[in-house]
Amino acid sequence: MIYITGDTHGDISCFKNPKLNKLGEKDILIVCGDFGFIWNPHDKNEKKNLEFLKKRKYTICFVDGAHENFDILNSYKPYRWKGGNTHKIADNIYHLMRGEIFTFEGKSFFVMGGGESDDAYMREESWWEDELPSAEDMRNGVNNIRDTDKNINYVITYEPPTVAKDILKQRSNQNIIISPLNTYLQQLMENVQYMHWYFGSLHLDLNISKKMTAVFNEIIQVG
Repeated sequence: MIYITGDTHGDISCFKNPKLNKLGEKDILIVCGDFGFIWNPHDKNEKKNLEFLKKRKYTICFVDGAHENFDILNSYKPYRWKGGNTHKIADNIYHLMRGEIFTFEGKSFFVMGGGESDDAYMREESWWEDELPSAEDMRNGVNNIRDTDKNINYVITYEPPTVAKDILKQRSNQNIIISPLNTYLQQLMENVQYMHWYFGSLHLDLNISKKMTAVFNEIIQVG
């Protein structure tokens, strides 16, 4: 089975949820961004956590969020798996690259990682330049979707399309920023046939609509 969860931010307790103990070798868990376990290769605790994850029976996949060490992620060579390009972290851990389409259990999954962190404008450091997808990433997504005749079973992203942020802004009256990525995803939503869309950036467990879900702590079985 395929399962979806939200940002894990390097918190190993997320993977000690009793629900995950039931998963076996054929199961896949997809994290909707901010995985956080590929951050500092010299950190002993991180190495320990990765060893724990490598021993899980199931496969762990993640799209990148706004808070990743992109220098490390991009140091991995692209690895073709399940129909799309990945960064293979371990035999059971894969970073799903931006704009790619994967086939899991006969269903197609379009993925687009990346997003803009809330404090981006306050930082001077340059390593966050890869937070947002590049024009090449977006073209890759458009081209891959075109090859499917604009028909995808599931969409997995870190950021949501604009409409989701508009709905949440109306409900909370918070200052929610709309980025070019949100606009891109909105255009995607309006031009692609899909069964369901999952995203993780807003740290909410909420059904935005019948076809769109914000996920954070929940572990959702797909299909």
